Amino acid sequence: KAVVSTQSTGEYAQVLKLLGNGRLEAQCFDGVKRLCHIRGKLRKKVWINQGDIILIGLRDYQDSKADVIQKYNPDEARNLKAYKELPETAKINDAQIDDDNDLDGIEFQDDIDGESDEPDDDRIMLDDIDDI
Repeated sequence: KAVVSTQSTGEYAQVLKLLGNGRLEAQCFDGVKRLCHIRGKLRKKVWINQGDIILIGLRDYQDSKADVIQKYNPDEARNLKAYKELPETAKINDAQIDDDNDLDGIEFQDDIDGESDEPDDDRIMLDDIDDI
């Protein structure tokens, strides 16, 4: 898809905090922190996370509030940085979803046949429990 750049009423920003109810706090690259509303076209279709680069539409009547027009993925954000649309100081969020099923540090033991490679010193087996 084509990368949409800012029009005369738009500004690039980075998401600082998600506030819920379709709202977020963003630091615009013009130096202003704004409360942004995610428009209905993006809600529940485009998931916005902390650190994402977004395009916001500024309001003529409220400078402290804006509307989210588009979210850029990390590749598009790098392109914007290369085209000098974003400042060099902009940090691009490269957090990708890892599909290696690492289960966040949880390790399950494969014990199909009931035998384990580890010693049974700390383990209590169901056969060892007396009927009460």
